Amino acid sequence: MNLIAVGLDVVAAGALEGAAAGALAPARARPLVAGAATAVVGLGGVVTGVAALGGQTWSLTVAHLLPLAETTFAVDALSGVFLLLIGAVAITAGVYSIGYTSPGGAHATDDDDGAPGHDASGPATAAASRTSQAVLPLFVAAMLLVPAAASVSTLLVLWELMALTSLVLVLAEHRLRQSVRDAGLWYAGMTHAGLVAIMLGLVVLAAGAGGESFAVMRAGSSGLSTATASCVFVLVFLGFGSKAGMVPLHVWLPRAHPEAPSHVSALMSAAMVTLGLYGIIRVGFDLLGGGPRWWWLLVLAVGSVSALYGVLQASVATDLKRLLAYSTTENVGLMLMGVGAAGVFAADGNRVLAGLLMAAALLHAVNHAAFKALLFLGAGSVLRSTGLRDLDRLGGLVSRMPVTTALFAVGAVGAAGLPAGNGFVSEWLLLQGLIHSLTGATAPSIVVAISMPLAVAVVALTAGLGVATFVKAFGVGFLARPRSAAAAGAVESPLSMRVAMGCAAAACTVLALAPAVAGVPLSRLLRVLPTIRDGAPLAGSDVSLRLAGIAGSMSPLLIVVGLLVAGVGAAALVRRVTHRAPRRATPVWGGGSTRLGPRMEYTATSFAEPLTRVFDDVLRPEKDVDITPFAESELLIASISYRQRVPDRIEARLYPPLLAAVRRWGQWSRGIANGSVHRYLAYGFIGLLAVLIAVGLTS
Repeated sequence: MNLIAVGLDVVAAGALEGAAAGALAPARARPLVAGAATAVVGLGGVVTGVAALGGQTWSLTVAHLLPLAETTFAVDALSGVFLLLIGAVAITAGVYSIGYTSPGGAHATDDDDGAPGHDASGPATAAASRTSQAVLPLFVAAMLLVPAAASVSTLLVLWELMALTSLVLVLAEHRLRQSVRDAGLWYAGMTHAGLVAIMLGLVVLAAGAGGESFAVMRAGSSGLSTATASCVFVLVFLGFGSKAGMVPLHVWLPRAHPEAPSHVSALMSAAMVTLGLYGIIRVGFDLLGGGPRWWWLLVLAVGSVSALYGVLQASVATDLKRLLAYSTTENVGLMLMGVGAAGVFAADGNRVLAGLLMAAALLHAVNHAAFKALLFLGAGSVLRSTGLRDLDRLGGLVSRMPVTTALFAVGAVGAAGLPAGNGFVSEWLLLQGLIHSLTGATAPSIVVAISMPLAVAVVALTAGLGVATFVKAFGVGFLARPRSAAAAGAVESPLSMRVAMGCAAAACTVLALAPAVAGVPLSRLLRVLPTIRDGAPLAGSDVSLRLAGIAGSMSPLLIVVGLLVAGVGAAALVRRVTHRAPRRATPVWGGGSTRLGPRMEYTATSFAEPLTRVFDDVLRPEKDVDITPFAESELLIASISYRQRVPDRIEARLYPPLLAAVRRWGQWSRGIANGSVHRYLAYGFIGLLAVLIAVGLTS
């Protein structure tokens, strides 16, 4: 029995039945029905992914499902890793949504900018809930079917279905906040601009290869000229990169992810963005067969900029979900760095090192899916309980939401790239691969000697800033004392939300302590790619994660055991020393104050102030100091208010001129559409003539 076919049948049937049930079920039962259907669809994806990574393959062609084209599906090991990733995230999101969308959450409280947080009740949310819960299984199914598509038409239809369903989910609370409508507009514009780029690139590739199926394109891509192949790659890189959230096409991500419901944010950030990575690998390495070195140097450079810029913005963000969104840009940058470096070494013929770096990129995609899903679900629990996303107004949640705090800490350790966290494994593997490119037996080329040390520096700096980012997020948001009444009144999340977060935390723990379980699947996956298939570096029989060609090994389990032993020893030593000292009940010295209040604590803004000053030339923060004197005398100060805002400088510099140009073009186009039939016929004739000339010159 082919489990791939069974899993995809479950995906399709679960999505259709779940959508119908979500739309028709009574309001009280709707969260359970929609959440269960989403989890079932995700389970189908997991079954399909495990079967594909286990060595099974499957293909299907349906003749008349789409007009003018066949619908073609095929699943291999590369598809399998993304099916497994998306399916696992969907299971946790579906279970989580049962509690998250049920009545009983905290009412919204206004943020400083007037935008409210989540409100779990009210007629607007109830109306949006029916639509969003019906669409949620369809969104998951569309994501799962994208890696299974094996023709241009099939991929584009599923990609657009994924974009439209995710847009509906982002706009779930559009009646409550203007910021949701703005985020939806940005997301719609960016995702459809990316779709146009992908469509143009794949159409050019299909025309040159002589067919639109991936099998025909794979066989015929060798006949493309270098210029045509490069044009295809640049177009699909821009299109898929916009979905992945790479800089400078990331601007939709920190807008849409914070405004979407938290389980949708987890699906988008942990699962959907990785499909951009899948598209780049599928087209660049599989369909185009690798390509010249400069393609992958471009990917490496864009990935480096994305990683650094994303973590810088995350380190100074005070909105918890916006911080996590910028962290996604950072981690996508690290994945692109691994893919780009793998392409550089594949072009140079070093397949072992190329396979190692590709394995690091794909392993980081899996690790990122685990800890980012957990973090967004944890942020959603905080949002549902307090109505707040602002870290400056949170705090004290460790005593009020202990389970959520502990599970969020697991995700924070993974996202920070610290030992005992799953993110450490893949980041260390990426770093070791980049370093080994400079210390191998053969002397590196000039390009490698220049680019790889810079890449190593970027990974190291990104890791350091990532630690600061999540120390801030966890320490300011969950520890110390509450800095608002909403934080002081927080209560623990419902059971289904805690179970979902617990499953994500368990995945993080397994990936951190036993990363060698990924050895055999990754080796099988790498053999799908023609320029890497002879250099799969990971051996599944190893109990530790050994790097081919690199001396020594790294066992995360031993690292964790060492840290635990050191921690227990330190605690025992401290207890022994303090036990000998005489104990007296005396007040703790507080710098002249015996009662410390929330206003004396570090806030997220003050914690990030040193980083803001160090990177002032890049971040360019906007500061506002408002001094209010007493009415009796201007020399007597009644209050001082200080506000700091760190805008997205790339967005502020790049997009306003671009949008202004588009607006001018739109106004000009109104003038040429004056209703004259003769003018429209002339436009058609000129267009047809241009097409004939282009065909004549290229044939």
